[in-house]
Amino acid sequence: MRFTITATLKEFIQSQKFSGVLLIVCTIVSLLLANSFISDSYLKFYHFKPDLFSGSANTSMSIEHFINDGLMAIFFLLVGLEIKREVMGGELSTVRKAIIPVAAAIGGMIFPALFYLFFNTGTETASGWGIPMATDIAFAIGVLSLLGNRIPDSLKILLTALAVVDDLGAVIVIALFYSSGISMFYLLSAAGVLVLLSVFNFLRVKSLLFYLIPGLFLWYFMYSSGVHSAIAGVLLAMTIPYRKEDEKSPLLKLEHSLHFPVNFIIMPLFALANTAIVLNSGFMDQILSPESLGIGVGLIFGKPIGIVSFIGLVLLFKIGKLPYGMNMKQVIGLGFLGGIGFTMSIFISLLAFSEPDHILNAKIVILISSCIAGLTGYFLLRKTNHASSGK
Repeated sequence: MRFTITATLKEFIQSQKFSGVLLIVCTIVSLLLANSFISDSYLKFYHFKPDLFSGSANTSMSIEHFINDGLMAIFFLLVGLEIKREVMGGELSTVRKAIIPVAAAIGGMIFPALFYLFFNTGTETASGWGIPMATDIAFAIGVLSLLGNRIPDSLKILLTALAVVDDLGAVIVIALFYSSGISMFYLLSAAGVLVLLSVFNFLRVKSLLFYLIPGLFLWYFMYSSGVHSAIAGVLLAMTIPYRKEDEKSPLLKLEHSLHFPVNFIIMPLFALANTAIVLNSGFMDQILSPESLGIGVGLIFGKPIGIVSFIGLVLLFKIGKLPYGMNMKQVIGLGFLGGIGFTMSIFISLLAFSEPDHILNAKIVILISSCIAGLTGYFLLRKTNHASSGK
């Protein structure tokens, strides 16, 4: 089965490639600043609460809160647009195309969660089982970019499709398991806005203003309902009109316009705010905590085992086949790249835990595990490429 990279997919991969490099730089800078002589000022900056409205302190958010609950809703809007595009006209539009990435994503979510629960069942950190399920597509594509033309285009496309399904799984997990204190009034209000957006879609309204302005109300109602406000971004994306043959469809226009701010502003800000970690002298001991072991083993071993085994089952039962130019050795390397959690894993850890120590442990092990998984995947793909090409 041959795959070709469309102009839209090529633009997406290119943006993710540079975004991955930028995220690495932001992470390193944030860690250095958090452990420097300006550490206190740097950390206080993210907890500062500017008054958005004069004399109304109750309406203000901390800068970190605004990034995680406000700006990240835009990130999830882009995620939702990418999911819809791939399902309606991309690599997930038919069963034949979707079977391998869907199977890989499901395996790559189940096994990490099981590994996590093995270490944490019955403990106060059992709620973190969703943390190692996620794959950070920006970092993963960034690692693939280092290999250049040494890997087939089909592998890049499979990784992208896998990550899209993985993101969809993460969104469902967040909506179902990491929401609390549901307010039916605000939830029904959000549902009303969603109905209005669906009517606009049905009437084929193409002006994005008719979707983005109600989308702000959708975000507010979701934020107030107890369901994480990031879900509003995905729900809004599902109502944006899209036709595969129309290059000027509202979905493509919005997706293209969001690539730059999301990949080069919002995600770097998220990385800066959430990797401002003070590493004390005993931080390595924290790696042995139950939540750290669950996350680390889940990302480093659970992800590749799940991805490779489920793809193997699809091939064994002959209900799908590998994309043209790929082999199982490359699938193993791909599996390890799936263990790069970072953005989504850190995001879920903020929802799963309330204790600062648990969140800190999760962030540290996510960074370490993502580095190990990414480097392992890189060297495996580099080696398999040499082996497959006879070098």
